[in-house]
Amino acid sequence: MPEPEKILVTSALPYANGPIHFGHVVGAYLPADIFVRYHRLKGSDVVYICGTDEHGVAITIAARRAGISPQSLVDTYHEVIKGIFDRMEIDFDNFSRTSRPLNHELSRAFFLDLLEGGYITEKSERQLYCPEDRLFLADRYAEGICPRCGNENARGDECPKCGTWLDPLTLKEPRCAICGTRPEARDTRNWYLKLQDFETDLKEWIGSKSHWKQNVLRFVHAMFKNGLGERCITRDLDWGVKVPLEGAEGKVLYVWFDAPIGYLTSTREWAEAQGTPDRWKEYWLDPCCRLVHFIGKDNITFHCVVFPAMLMGQKEPYILPENVPANEFYNLQGEKFNTTRGWYIDFEEFLEKYPVDTLRYTLAAGAPETRDSEFTWEDFRMRVNAELADTFGNLVTRTLKFVVSYMDGKVPEPGTLMPEDEDLLDRTREVVAEVGELYDTYKVRRAVETSLGLAHAANRYFNDKKPWVARKEDPPACAAAIYVCTQVVRTLALLFHPVMPGTTDRLWAMLGEKEPLGAQRWDAFPDGSLPPGHAIGEPAALFKKLDDKTIAAEIEALEARAAAFATVSEEGKSMDETDVGAAAPIKEAVSFDDFLKMDIRIGKVMEAEAMEKSRKLLRVQVDLGVEKRQVLAGIKGHYDPGALVGRNVVILANLAPRKMMGQESTGMILAAETTGGDPLLLFPDGEPLPGTEVH
Repeated sequence: MPEPEKILVTSALPYANGPIHFGHVVGAYLPADIFVRYHRLKGSDVVYICGTDEHGVAITIAARRAGISPQSLVDTYHEVIKGIFDRMEIDFDNFSRTSRPLNHELSRAFFLDLLEGGYITEKSERQLYCPEDRLFLADRYAEGICPRCGNENARGDECPKCGTWLDPLTLKEPRCAICGTRPEARDTRNWYLKLQDFETDLKEWIGSKSHWKQNVLRFVHAMFKNGLGERCITRDLDWGVKVPLEGAEGKVLYVWFDAPIGYLTSTREWAEAQGTPDRWKEYWLDPCCRLVHFIGKDNITFHCVVFPAMLMGQKEPYILPENVPANEFYNLQGEKFNTTRGWYIDFEEFLEKYPVDTLRYTLAAGAPETRDSEFTWEDFRMRVNAELADTFGNLVTRTLKFVVSYMDGKVPEPGTLMPEDEDLLDRTREVVAEVGELYDTYKVRRAVETSLGLAHAANRYFNDKKPWVARKEDPPACAAAIYVCTQVVRTLALLFHPVMPGTTDRLWAMLGEKEPLGAQRWDAFPDGSLPPGHAIGEPAALFKKLDDKTIAAEIEALEARAAAFATVSEEGKSMDETDVGAAAPIKEAVSFDDFLKMDIRIGKVMEAEAMEKSRKLLRVQVDLGVEKRQVLAGIKGHYDPGALVGRNVVILANLAPRKMMGQESTGMILAAETTGGDPLLLFPDGEPLPGTEVH
């Protein structure tokens, strides 16, 4: 017996600052889960690891908006994200966190190995600095106009519209993401990874990957064409992996330095949990191990250039990825998933109403493997009704019910098979090999299409054979037809198992199989069969069809939510800047005496106008009864200044004055926060007098 193939599978670590959506699942997690489930059926020695990415500016910004610590934020969303994966039956061997001590330890070790090897250089460079918030604006703390495509909402690390990897200094009309102030350039010291030192080795390595997806190769070759340079790998932050050098206080490693090291951390945790702490070496240090990174196309740079360079620069002989099957983007009803605009589908709501396997199947059948694709409710209905219920489910039901009703519940003796019977059985055996090859080469869409094609062929065969007629007119032909169809149904359980594990397990039980489906071996499967006389279990419908009214209601609900969000905000943010679907944790308790120190009053808006140089601020003049105040409120773009005049708002009146954009703000207008992170002002009912105290 040959040694089983050794495979280490990773999926991109999701940011722990908000829940994930369908696009994330179909891009990096469901394809990996399907690949892993297939290889478990193959008998491969496969380990699937992942975890949450818990450092970086995106985390600190989200925490700051929520008024909680970064640790509290990532604690919350680690559980939220893991819960979604559990509901989607994404079956990791280990799901870790980059904020764990082991990942800090390994990240510092990676840094020091690179430094000792001469691959890291230290230098001072100008960086955007916000004088109002007194911090350097690394990555997403800076916003502005993309120098490449003109997108007005580019971030300091990348443009979400064109995907360009940016330096904050290259932004046009930059602004602080926190307060909207225009930053200034100041000198700061950081450490840089000299990617150019690895360029020759990287080119040679990539040159051997002709089997990779063309979108990945095109992207990497474009980077080589422009030449690799030094990339900053430290940031001026207090949240993250501390730079392990004297004199580097206030510096942490760039999130995209420590995040992929999380794959190694997760593998080591898995090995420790198995009671074999050194077993991780059998994967990461074995040149025969197949390392596969499942990602979205926006992560190609880090997985195909930066992380491989980091691995090349280590003392340990780490393996490099055998493949990086990056998927394209996945949209919703013709538009990008956008939680700020309400253009998303809530996982919990969806899975309360529809079986998880119908979603897994729909996502797999429309996966964005070579081009962008989308989820539409109409397509979901078609997949469930026409493909699952009317094709796959129909074949199962009509075959097994016929066995129970007319064959005494047992697989019939086929007798002499006709050429058409043999042809379908031969095709069934061929499809097992074809679908296996497609799963192994990351072509899930074609694997699903080929499997469904077998179900279509079997239904045509069933119709042509007319067993409901043949059972009286030609019983041997009827028995042969039903025997053949039971073998096809058994094979379809295997073919669809990586995509719909729960459904196929139920089907396997209906077939009366005793050994679990997951214990089958893919390559040996065509040699087996349901023998004549095998007792079939009680058949039942695998899928429930969807009616037009249900789908119309879902589309209406989606559009209604988007319309409601549009009244609050016209501009969307990227998903990883929001916290849809979960309220922020309750803050630490304060004493009653501390509460009494706050002077909260009703104020009447006398004047309101936009501040010309600020993207977020309105200048509001408020009557507090005893005096008038100027308050700068970050609600520009959310409320029409003219419509605020004459309205009552709630003011924290004894907040210490603060200067913003050269203007003084003496108070704070209180607001709630929508699920998309946008402000929602509190307007008191009735006609309270200005200055009325709020208790």
